[in-house]
Amino acid sequence: MADPNPVDNSEQPNGLSKSELKKRAKAAEKEKKAAERAVKQAELAQQQAAAEDFAKGFYGALPLNQSQSRPRRERSQISTLSSRDGETVLIRARLQTSRAQGNKLVFLNLRQRTHSVQAVLAVKAEKISKQMVKWASSLADESIVLVEGVIQQSPIPIQGASVSDVELHVQQLHLVAGIDGRLPFSLDDASRPDVEIEQSETQLNRVLLDTRLNNRVVDLRTQTNQAVFKLQAAIGDLFRDYLSINGFIEIHSPKLQGAATESGASVFKVSYFKGTAYLAQSPQLAKQMAIAADFERVYEIGPVFRAEDSNTHRHLTEFIGLDLEMTIEEHYHEVMELLDGLFLSIFRGLKEKYQHEIETVGRQFPADEFKWREGPEGTLRLTHREAVQMLVDDGVEIGPTEDMNTENERRLGRLIKAKYDTDYFIIDKFPMEIRPFYTMPDPEDPTVSNSYDFFMRGEEILSGAQRIHEPKLLAEKMRSKGVDPESMKGYIDAFRMGCAPHGGGGIGLERVVMLFLKLNNIRRASLFPRDPKRLEP
Repeated sequence: MADPNPVDNSEQPNGLSKSELKKRAKAAEKEKKAAERAVKQAELAQQQAAAEDFAKGFYGALPLNQSQSRPRRERSQISTLSSRDGETVLIRARLQTSRAQGNKLVFLNLRQRTHSVQAVLAVKAEKISKQMVKWASSLADESIVLVEGVIQQSPIPIQGASVSDVELHVQQLHLVAGIDGRLPFSLDDASRPDVEIEQSETQLNRVLLDTRLNNRVVDLRTQTNQAVFKLQAAIGDLFRDYLSINGFIEIHSPKLQGAATESGASVFKVSYFKGTAYLAQSPQLAKQMAIAADFERVYEIGPVFRAEDSNTHRHLTEFIGLDLEMTIEEHYHEVMELLDGLFLSIFRGLKEKYQHEIETVGRQFPADEFKWREGPEGTLRLTHREAVQMLVDDGVEIGPTEDMNTENERRLGRLIKAKYDTDYFIIDKFPMEIRPFYTMPDPEDPTVSNSYDFFMRGEEILSGAQRIHEPKLLAEKMRSKGVDPESMKGYIDAFRMGCAPHGGGGIGLERVVMLFLKLNNIRRASLFPRDPKRLEP
């Protein structure tokens, strides 16, 4: 009997039977439908996920700010948050670090200048979604964010935040500016004290000074550097305030000059049309000429250039000079005493008004508090001979007319601190041979000058003197120092027209900052330092 459903096993041109082809066609169709179902399911899942992200309007990148609107919403400062428990605030800040705890919670460390606060973003029904937390966790360190949230008291102090008694519970988080590339170092590493690195049992990254200076914009963001340069600005303000109260006016002298102010060895020559000009080593000439012009009391804050190939912890080729000059009524100590009052005013002002900034720097650069003498005893004053004798008594080989090198200055500072308990002192009556040509000689001993230096922590921060205002004596001293009076005819002519006795001094701003805070290297006190090996950035 014949089979009603015979199987056709005849071979096809490709070598497969018809039944095998049908079987494979059915399998392919089944796979196709499965793939289509998978695509539909994925699309549905995406739609569901989008529908579930109820917080999508509360986070994300803001459009490029082209000043397209101005809603005038009040922005808050992190420094004020301790007193704002329960308030809703809006803050623009740097995201210093973020720390995710699973997929429902992330902690953000927000920073503004010298202040930081912890922000908390946690999943909350109808308000904070998982997608929002995930996005926040993905933000790069040092991104600039706009954060809205509620301030809440913290039951325990929050480690790593300068505002440690409250935290910000985030409601909205938007990206203002992201990071294009990779940070050269983390701000946490750049803010770490050396002593912490040395004592740590785990490997911690040390950011070297050259690395910092090569990436100065990022380095300047640390809370330490924000405090350093706020203190630097404060010193400038206190300098101006004190001198304005005491009858001084601010002048602005040229920095291009036709001759060297001090000596040819330490001056920058620049091409000046068909001739040569020099970058000012100080505003010395202009200050004195202003006195000859009856300005009476003048000061200037401006750049000073020194072409000295000195690669030390305290030398720069360009720094900011705080200079002053004033007429003398009777004695050059009038000038020295005013300068002393100026420094005491600066020290007191820093201590009274900027303790937060001093403490901020001290966390990274621990140092003994800077000391000076108050009361009737006043600032310690020594003659150069007395200072040299202290060194000789301590075993130093130094002649009575020798200038003190850096090592001996520091040694003297330690001796004075041990004996008199002060970091600030004055040395008077320097030998004439180690002072500039315009320095007035002592009336009784022409080998000694009416000059003085001021010191902080055993390092010079001011050099000053009574100036020679008599043109014949000035020309004589210029020749003795190898300076041709004809090369500075305009300067000498100012005194030929009659000039009052006068004196003054020049202060290195960066040195004052470095020594007051004990930063150990002047480059840390210069925004973008210039030295024999650095012209960038």
